[in-house]
Amino acid sequence: MEAGHPPELKFLKLLVGTLALVMIGGILAIVALLALRLPGQPAPLALPPGLELPEGARAEALSFGRDWVVVLTEQGEALVYDRATGALRQRVRLETED
Repeated sequence: MEAGHPPELKFLKLLVGTLALVMIGGILAIVALLALRLPGQPAPLALPPGLELPEGARAEALSFGRDWVVVLTEQGEALVYDRATGALRQRVRLETED
């Protein structure tokens, strides 16, 4: 340490160095947690019990109403089911702008 500097300067340098290490450690911890917790693939949708999709159809989105459930399929259809019985009420082919 150079002559003429107060002894508190050494303590201040130690505090700044410690703060820098803590901040680097915190950033590394946040990056590690994000990498571990964010899934690569979304989990497949779980249909409510009693709903059966037509063969070959795969659910892409679900929406719930008071007495109905709408399932949007990857094939571009909206399937409207009765919430109480699970019976298919309506099947609508969705138009796309391709």
